[in-house]
Amino acid sequence: MMRTSRATRLLALAAASTLTLTACGSDDSGSGSGGDAGSGGGDASGETLTVWIMEGTNPDATPFFEEVSTAFEEETGATLDIQYVPWASAHDKFTNSIAGGTGPDVAEVGTTWTPEFGDAGALMDVSDKIEEAGLADGYVDSVLESGTLDGAVYGAPWYAGVRSIIYRTDLLEEAGVEPPTTWDELVSVGEALKESDPDLIPFPVPNSTHTTTPFIWGAGGEVATQEGDTWESGLDSPESIEGLQFLESLAGEHDLSTPAASTWNEADTRDAFARGEAGMIISGSWTPKSIVEANGDLEGKLGVVPIPGPDGGMSPSFAGGSHLSVFETTDNEDLAWTFVEMMTTGEYAEMWGEQTGFFPATNDLLSQLEEAEDPLVAPFAQQMLEASATLPVTPQWGQVEGAQTIPAMMESILGGKASPEEAATTAADEMNEIFGS
Repeated sequence: MMRTSRATRLLALAAASTLTLTACGSDDSGSGSGGDAGSGGGDASGETLTVWIMEGTNPDATPFFEEVSTAFEEETGATLDIQYVPWASAHDKFTNSIAGGTGPDVAEVGTTWTPEFGDAGALMDVSDKIEEAGLADGYVDSVLESGTLDGAVYGAPWYAGVRSIIYRTDLLEEAGVEPPTTWDELVSVGEALKESDPDLIPFPVPNSTHTTTPFIWGAGGEVATQEGDTWESGLDSPESIEGLQFLESLAGEHDLSTPAASTWNEADTRDAFARGEAGMIISGSWTPKSIVEANGDLEGKLGVVPIPGPDGGMSPSFAGGSHLSVFETTDNEDLAWTFVEMMTTGEYAEMWGEQTGFFPATNDLLSQLEEAEDPLVAPFAQQMLEASATLPVTPQWGQVEGAQTIPAMMESILGGKASPEEAATTAADEMNEIFGS
């Protein structure tokens, strides 16, 4: 059922679209029907299901969806109309289609957008479908949570990626150290790398949100918390500031980063690592494969370890990816759900993960990846299963992303323009203003 304030929310959605340009990632028991087309589709011969898929996640998605379309038609009788949408223009396309009531039957929606579109009344609550399919405990908690708003599930987890520490095994070996398992060890490993090679950047600290949040969460802080219907920033809490102070110390007191990194994004950090300029970085589960493919000389020289907690364990890392959402305007919600279940579980979820480098978002498939013990995959799978988190599940989060609140805070800290306390207070005030708008 659509919310009574739908028109108001659509106007706010249209305004927010000028700020938000990208989604989240510029993964047998309780796993649904596997390779079958799912339950509830029935005989839909002659019908067509329109599906929007974001362009670029899979470099060559056409053969994959040709196979999916064939299997879907064999199972249901219906045909798929797959339409590819560039990430850069997707938010505007969604906003315009929602306002005009011309959305698809099913769409891939970035995990940080799902609450926004769900709150606008555009997406169907599929919580009952998930329960009926036995998937309530089958999907990874963090990815399911990011699609849940006020108890309604507006997106079924399709795929996700998580960030951990990628390091150069040969450089750590030359320095005589093992990969870090605590924050103190992160410092000591970085210092050993610097002593071994003074020209190396041991651990660049960029201004990226997804490099910053593990240290906020690891110190016990929160990006924001919800009380009733109200969200409030947690960036200025003592725990969050402790995490920010540690990051500042890596770049300042311990000299493990470089001043230039204060303006770097994740792509800049990854490129520096691929060029051999950095010894350890925080980057995504899709990164090692792409680095090795582009730099054959690094074959066998990469390692991965979960982001450590202050005294051991793991610091939570953002699980970003995409949901598959059923639009309220669909004429056949059962057929639409059949497609969603088919794509998010079993062989097609696994196949998509293999082709894209992202993880399927079901616990059973992730456990298989962890147990396979691939050194460039298993640590990421462990991170996602045991220590992944989501950003605040609020319709206003897209505006926070668009305002670059966290990157601006980090650039201010790393550039020496403000202390962690001052920068966190400024960022928290900006975030709270957005939440209250």
